[in-house]
Amino acid sequence: MEMGYMWMRRVRFGSNSLFLAMAFPSPASPALRYASRHPLFSFSCLKPPNLISLASSSLGHRSISISTPSCFSSASPLLSLPGNDHLPDFGRGESHQNLPKGSKVLLKGMNYGELQEWVQSHGFRPGQALMLWKRLYGDNIWAHVIDELEGLNKDFKKMLNEHAELKALSLKDVRTASDGTRKILFELDDGLVIETVVIPCDRGRTTVCVSSQVGCAMNCQFCYTGRMGLRRHLTAAEIVEQAVYARRLLSPDIGSITNVVFMGMGEPFHNIENVIKAADIMVDEQGLHFSPRKVTVSTSGLVPQLKRFLHESNCALAVSLNATTDEVRNWIMPINRKYKLNLLLETLREELKFKNNYKVLFEYVMLAGINDSMEDANRLIDLVKGIPCKINLISFNPHSGSQFRPSSDERMVEFRNVLAKGGCIVFMRFSRGDDQMAACGQLGNPGSIQAPLLRVPEQFRVALNTGT
Repeated sequence: MEMGYMWMRRVRFGSNSLFLAMAFPSPASPALRYASRHPLFSFSCLKPPNLISLASSSLGHRSISISTPSCFSSASPLLSLPGNDHLPDFGRGESHQNLPKGSKVLLKGMNYGELQEWVQSHGFRPGQALMLWKRLYGDNIWAHVIDELEGLNKDFKKMLNEHAELKALSLKDVRTASDGTRKILFELDDGLVIETVVIPCDRGRTTVCVSSQVGCAMNCQFCYTGRMGLRRHLTAAEIVEQAVYARRLLSPDIGSITNVVFMGMGEPFHNIENVIKAADIMVDEQGLHFSPRKVTVSTSGLVPQLKRFLHESNCALAVSLNATTDEVRNWIMPINRKYKLNLLLETLREELKFKNNYKVLFEYVMLAGINDSMEDANRLIDLVKGIPCKINLISFNPHSGSQFRPSSDERMVEFRNVLAKGGCIVFMRFSRGDDQMAACGQLGNPGSIQAPLLRVPEQFRVALNTGT
C-alpha cells in the first residue's frame, strides 16, 4: 500500500516560533483522498497551484499558505506565526469594503451613481453630487479635505464633514530615480504600505502605475512583489486615490498624467470587483477623465476574470505571457498550471472577435537563457496568430534574491527582429526607475517571511548558474 507522510519543524525568530509543515501524500493515499475533501490550505475564490497568501486565522495565527495540486511533486509548506491576532483576515482574498472609516463613509469608494444616491439619501439634490464629484476628481482640485470643497452649499459641506471621509491613503515617502521616475509610498489605515510609480516620458505621455493588492498571491518567480505573498486586496478607493494623489502631487512638476496601468503590486484580476470599479471611476468624463484606451489592466492569466473584464470594461487589456511553452510557464508563472497557455490564448481569440478595433498587449519579460531563444521567438509568432495584439519585450529588472538575469540588449533586438519579420507589432521596453526599485517587477517589501522559490527544471539550471 502506498503511503504519504508529513514532517514538521519549528524555527525560532527572536521571540516568535515559526512552524513549517510539509505534506507529501502519494496519489493513491488515504491522506490525499481526505485532503481533497478537507483541504489543509484554502484559497476561497481561486485555487491555482503555489499561490501564496498571508492570512490570519481565528486562532490568532498569521500564516502564509500555498495551494499545490497533488499531481505536482513540490512540497506545500505552511508557515504559521503566532502573536498577530490584531490583524484582520485578508488571506482568502477579502478586502476592506468601501465602508465607513469610523462612522464616516469613504467617498472615493463610490462610483458616480452611488455617490448621487448617497447625497440624495441625506436630503440634497443630485446637482450637489455632481459638484462634489468634480471637486474630488476634476477641475484640478482633487480635494483631500472638506475645506478644499470650494463652492459647495454650506449645509452640504457640514453634512460631508459629519458623515464623509475624502482620503483613503496617507503619503509616506516619494523617491525619485535618476531618470525622473517617481516611486510613491502610501500607508493604509491598517499600517500596510503600497507603492505607486509615476513614469514621465519625453513624448508628452506620463503614466501612473497603480497597485491593486498588498503583495500578490501569484508567486511569479521573477517578480519581487510575489515574494511577499498576499496580504490583502485594495479597495476601489485605495486604487483610485493612487491616481488622484499622483495628479495632485506631481502634475505641477511633470505635467498632466495621461495614462494609467494596473501593473503595480498585485494581480488585478484576483481583485476583479474593485479593479473594474476603480477603472470605471477613472474614465468617468466628469471626473478624472482618462481615456479608456489609456487605462490598461494587466493579468497573469486568470481566464474567467479575463472574460468578465472584456465583457464589462472598455479599458485596455494586457496579458503577462513570458513563456512560449507550458513547461516554462508552469515554473515561472504557477497560474499556468490552472490556466494553460492554449486555454488562455484560445479564450482571447474567441473573445476579441466581438471587440472592434481592440488589441491586447502581450507582456514578455526577457530572461537570459530561459525564454529568449530564437525558437521562443518563432513559437511566440505562432501562439499569437489570430489574436489582434501588440507585444512588449520587457527587460528583466533584478532584485534581492533573484535567480534570473536580464537578456542582453543585443538578444532583445534579435528577438524583436524575428517577431517583426513574422508580422508582429512589437516594442522594446527598457528599465525605468530601477535605481530606486521602481521598475517593473521590483515593487514591495517581502520581509523575512517570503513565498517559496519553486524547483528549477533541470535544463535551466546552467542558465541560472545553480546546481540545485
